[in-house]
Amino acid sequence: MDKDQVTLRRLFEIFFDRDKDGRIDLFKAFPALKKAFANRRLHAMLRTAGDIVFTFIIVSGLFGPQEPSANIAIFLSWGLWWPSMVLSWFWVGRTWCGFCPFPGIGRVLQRLDLSLNLPIPQFIQKYSIYLAVGLFALIIWFEEGADLKHSPMGTVILILTILGGATISAILFPLQAWCRYLCPMGRMTGVASTLAIVEFRPDHAVCKGCTSFACKKGRDGVSGCPVYLGAFAVRNNLDCLVCGRCVGLCDRNSPQLNLRSPFTELVLNKGRFITCSYIIPFLMGSQLARLAIDGMFFKSCDLSQFCQMLLLSLLLAVGFGIMMLVIRVGAWLFGVTYDELFGRFSPMVPVLVPMVFAGELLIRLNYTVTQLPEVFPTIGRQFGLDSLMGATFSIPFWVLPAMDIALLVSGALASGYVLRRLVMEEFAELISPDRHYACNILLMLIGLLYMVLMPTLWW
Repeated sequence: MDKDQVTLRRLFEIFFDRDKDGRIDLFKAFPALKKAFANRRLHAMLRTAGDIVFTFIIVSGLFGPQEPSANIAIFLSWGLWWPSMVLSWFWVGRTWCGFCPFPGIGRVLQRLDLSLNLPIPQFIQKYSIYLAVGLFALIIWFEEGADLKHSPMGTVILILTILGGATISAILFPLQAWCRYLCPMGRMTGVASTLAIVEFRPDHAVCKGCTSFACKKGRDGVSGCPVYLGAFAVRNNLDCLVCGRCVGLCDRNSPQLNLRSPFTELVLNKGRFITCSYIIPFLMGSQLARLAIDGMFFKSCDLSQFCQMLLLSLLLAVGFGIMMLVIRVGAWLFGVTYDELFGRFSPMVPVLVPMVFAGELLIRLNYTVTQLPEVFPTIGRQFGLDSLMGATFSIPFWVLPAMDIALLVSGALASGYVLRRLVMEEFAELISPDRHYACNILLMLIGLLYMVLMPTLWW
């Protein structure tokens, strides 16, 4: 049977890790998909459609009603955009980044030769992960502290701030330096995409004979990789935008879009990359902070805006500290943190990725589900469409608990499976059963903490 042949049995074996080294090159299995990736006009059309929605959100937030129940921009931003991005982590990896609207103005300015094309400072290249984590902390802090889910203007201010950062970066530096080094959402998406069921990779054997490096440098007036990689340099899901530009530039048929097990890269990376080592504990810590700040105790406290922001800052710091401690304790319990082939690694980082994905998804989907019944009435109030005012419905109470528990249990089981793969296969006979049990108990304690805080989303 052709190794790229798509059958239900083979899909099952790959997806559920029965065939641990199995991959299906979707470009070979579905040639039309490769043509679609190489078709830059189609890519531009899809990106333009996204830009139109993005522009509508900005205009609606700036000039539309500031009452959240009468401005659909709120739901489009927090109820549709964010959950869709989180869902994309698992299904299509960083493909969302290839259509992201934030670099749009910068690309236009660069086409008009309005970029200084300065070399990217070593400071940014060296410390970009710390800058990105700091910016992401500001986004979460502003989102929760300023209650942006109830503020059209505040939501747009946040969007315009990120847009401004991407545009200024494009004016100063060539291509998309913002996306490669500074974008907090891009960094988060890259780390979460290590759990994706797809990967964009080159055929390294084919790349060895290449002398043009068109995928990175471009050719015939077409620019190359927007994040300075080129297909030949892609070895994980952290940095590649999956924009498809190199597919049309490569004349050696090297780029591949592989369907794989979602655990493949987690086990392979083993927490070696510093990007994961900071994004994962902060994202998980911020989830605990957000669940705590939504708790009944904090909701019932009559705190000033300043005190709320101060409390949120404290909870974010405490959450980050707790998760950094968990990762260190987990590494100590695991017992092995060094490999002669690739040096030091942090075993609990890849183990926690599925739980991080589940935690972020349940937080975002809870808002979507609770606000979904009011979508049409909100549109009706904003645009004076009386026929939509009563077009609402109710969500049964059990839906939220059932959804959240299913997501959390799935994430915990997946994390336990990654841990088992590391113990039983990657470090066979190096990890004692007692250490394995201890790491599982640590995972159970984390899950229990989520279970204690999670009901705050249901009231």
